[in-house]
Amino acid sequence: MKKAEKVVYISNKLEELYPETPIPLNHTDDYTLLIGVLLSAQCTDERVNKTTPFLFKKAKTPHAMIKLSVDQIEEIIRPCGLSKAKSNAIYNLSHILIDKHQGKVPQSFEDLEFLPGVGHKTASVVMSQAFGIAAFPVDTHIHRLATRWKLTNGKSVEQTEKDLKRLFPENLWNKLHLQIIFYGREYCPARGHIIENCPICSQLGVKK
Repeated sequence: MKKAEKVVYISNKLEELYPETPIPLNHTDDYTLLIGVLLSAQCTDERVNKTTPFLFKKAKTPHAMIKLSVDQIEEIIRPCGLSKAKSNAIYNLSHILIDKHQGKVPQSFEDLEFLPGVGHKTASVVMSQAFGIAAFPVDTHIHRLATRWKLTNGKSVEQTEKDLKRLFPENLWNKLHLQIIFYGREYCPARGHIIENCPICSQLGVKK
């Protein structure tokens, strides 16, 4: 199967399997989504969703967040891992949102990536899921599957993002990145992957 044919097959199969793509992180607005995505670094969405209700009960706006101490934030988010770095980032980015953006989450990659603890992937998720701006966040699931499907050489997530943006139409990016994540969790895990039970790998001739 040629790469162009792969792209069409993958798009169609993912749309068939996941016509709806609910955002995995529970949130109520742009700010709570940003905090949830930041907490999800090296942590499962399930764990984040169990933790954020306790944090957001105390503070779900930048103004409320800076009334907490870094230590208080750290204690609440400890189950998500990297709690010292994440608590500092949450506290400091909340100050920046107030000081530079009237307490609102900015709608630009440059401004988002300037915030502590917010890298390109986190910014891409927020731009895509909060604002509907075309982006293709690449997490470990997407990087792994794109490599497995030979859509990219797998050298880096940056290269994977470039390759996927080149291969798939821009109007599909926001939904597609969630569809690939859902697919990876359900059918195409890193370990214990059974090709015969994987609708895409079995058709693409994936060997392992």
